[in-house]
Amino acid sequence: MKLLGIGSRINHPEYGKGVVTNVSSQHYWVTFLENGLETIAIDSEFEVIEGVSDEVDTVSFFDVESSLVSILKKWSDTTEKVAIADKWRGGKLVLEPGDDLANKEMPIDTFFHKIVMVRDRIRVMEQKINSSKNLDDQEKVDLQQYITRIYGSLTTFNVLFKNKSDQFVGERSK
Repeated sequence: MKLLGIGSRINHPEYGKGVVTNVSSQHYWVTFLENGLETIAIDSEFEVIEGVSDEVDTVSFFDVESSLVSILKKWSDTTEKVAIADKWRGGKLVLEPGDDLANKEMPIDTFFHKIVMVRDRIRVMEQKINSSKNLDDQEKVDLQQYITRIYGSLTTFNVLFKNKSDQFVGERSK
């Protein structure tokens, strides 16, 4: 099967005559004279009135962008936007020592950002363990159990997260 390029003219049994305006790996975007823009599968039945072979883009910009975002999320240690609970916004964290030393204060947003970075780096470590070719399955399970316990130890900080989906989850009781 030969892919049609942008500008190809077709006659579709349901939509009538139209011009291919975009091509992806699975679909043609066709502007039909009487039915407007429709997306049809590349392997659907239609008559080619005039085929254009150059200007074929078998992967759309959306497909490339989606793939790139997915790869970056999976393999980078950049943090996604995670919201702090509204009640903590603009607050401060105060560490007060037991003796007569000075208190340590910091914006709670700064502390929250560091907690999120720890969480994200643990996630990256987890992904690297799971995709490692040098560890056998039992070693991966053992390391995964340690990571689960780390998450469990960090659940104290869940109060800071606005969205429950961003929170730490440790071992769940059955």
